[in-house]
Amino acid sequence: MMRLRDKAQVIRSKNAGPYELTYDFMFSDSEDMWDFYESLDSDITARVLQIPTEHVLSLLAYPPALAVKITVIRPQPSGALGETDVYGAQQHIPWLDYRYQRRTKCDHQ
Repeated sequence: MMRLRDKAQVIRSKNAGPYELTYDFMFSDSEDMWDFYESLDSDITARVLQIPTEHVLSLLAYPPALAVKITVIRPQPSGALGETDVYGAQQHIPWLDYRYQRRTKCDHQ
């Protein structure tokens, strides 16, 4: 099992408007990117982020940038009463210890 923090060069979160968060994961090679991307689905994403599955809006791979992007509905709108991260910049922490397996072959070359 591989740990995401050991493979991704960048793991970050940010607002995608006041009602959505986006998570960006950037890798140094395509094999690492595809291993991570293919380990994901909406249920796993919801479990990691502790949100309802229907709040996962998209899971996208962008091979030219060796990146994966996930967009979800924010638990609270940015700036709402009681919301603690207006910019969404601290929401990536649950992903740091995410573990996944390396694929046996690379089909995306």
